Amino acid sequence: VGTSVIISSASTVTVGTVESVSIGTHFSPPVGGIEDRGEDFVEGMMRFNTDLNTMEFYNGNEWRQFTYISDVQNSPGSRGRALFAGGDDASGVLSNISSLQFMTLGNAVTFGDLTQARTNAGGCSSEIRAVFAGGEAPSTTNRIDYNAIASGGTGADFGNLASNHRYKAGCSSSTRGLFGAGSTPSATNVIEYVEIMTTGDAVDFGDLLASSINSGSFASPTRGFFVDKQLNVEKECQVVTISSKGNAITYLPQGLPGGDSDGDAGRGCSNSFRGIFVGAGQTKNIDCVDLVSDGIAYDFGDMTEAKYGVGCSASHLRGVLYGGWTPTKVNTIEFVSFASMGNAIDFGDATHAIREVACNVSDCHGGLGGF
Repeated sequence: VGTSVIISSASTVTVGTVESVSIGTHFSPPVGGIEDRGEDFVEGMMRFNTDLNTMEFYNGNEWRQFTYISDVQNSPGSRGRALFAGGDDASGVLSNISSLQFMTLGNAVTFGDLTQARTNAGGCSSEIRAVFAGGEAPSTTNRIDYNAIASGGTGADFGNLASNHRYKAGCSSSTRGLFGAGSTPSATNVIEYVEIMTTGDAVDFGDLLASSINSGSFASPTRGFFVDKQLNVEKECQVVTISSKGNAITYLPQGLPGGDSDGDAGRGCSNSFRGIFVGAGQTKNIDCVDLVSDGIAYDFGDMTEAKYGVGCSASHLRGVLYGGWTPTKVNTIEFVSFASMGNAIDFGDATHAIREVACNVSDCHGGLGGF
C-alpha cells in the first residue's frame, strides 16, 4: 500500500486496503489443528486445518470446511450416492442393495446384492467402498462384505467380525470403519474396526461404556459417536477418536433432548458438524448432536410418522431416512436439511416396504469431511 510503519511489540496497526492482491507463486494461510483456532474469531477468517486436512473459514457463526465434491446434481454417476442393504420385507430377509442420489428427489433403485441375504447388519464407507458387517439370516453371522459405491453388482468377501453379531452400528472416516454395540444375541460393548481399502478380519478397537443392542452411530472427520436411549443418561451419547484405538467416553453428560425412552432400533447419520438420531422407541422425534462443540444437543424436528428400524445415510447437506416400521413396514423415504433443521420432507419411495437395512453408507457422509 506504499506505506511504512514501525509496530511495537504486541500491537497491531491498519495501514489501508487494496482492491486486489496478485501473488506470483503461492499463498500460505495460517496452519493448525482445531485446538489452535484461538477464541477471537472474525467473519471471513481463513486457515488450513491440519486435523481435517482441508481449508476452512469462519462464517460469523461457525467454522466451515472446504472439500472438493464433483457436480452430483448434473452428473448422476459422480459423488452423492447412498446405499441401503439387506433388511426384511413381506417376503422375508433380503440380499438386495438399493441406492439413491442425495441431490435428486425420487425413488430408490436396485444397486446389487449382498453375498448373503440378511437383516440388521452394520454399514460404513469411504468415498470409494461400502462395507457391510454382521447381521442375521436368520441366525447371526460374522460375515463382512464390500462393494464399490460407484458401480453396482454383488458384493465381495472382505473378512469376518470377531464373532457373530447383529445390530452392529457402523461409522467411519475416509480410511477406517468402526462397528460397535450389537448383540450375539446378548448385548455387547465391543467396538471393532477395519481398514476400509484393504480386506481382512475386524480387529478389536476398544469398548463402549455399556453394552448396547440398538445403537445409532455417526461420525465427524475425526471422531465416531454411538447413541442409545436405553442406556443411562450420561451414556446415551459416547465418542471415540477414529484414528486411535481406545475406549469410549461420555460426550453428552446431560443426555439427549428427548430424555430417556425405549431405545429400540434407533439409527443415526451425520454431516461433518451435526449428527441426527431417529426412531428410538418408535417416535417421530429427530434428536441432533453438535459434533464440533462438545456437550451440545438439541431437538432437530420430526419425521412424517412415528417409526423405528429406519435406515439413515447422509451427504454434507442432507440426511435421508429410509423405510422403517410403524409397526407396519413402510417404503417411504424422507430427508432433512442439516443447515436449516426442521421436519422431514418426502423424498420418494424405497424399492421395498422394508425395515432394519444396513445403512450409514454414502460417498459423502460426515466422516469424510467438508460440506
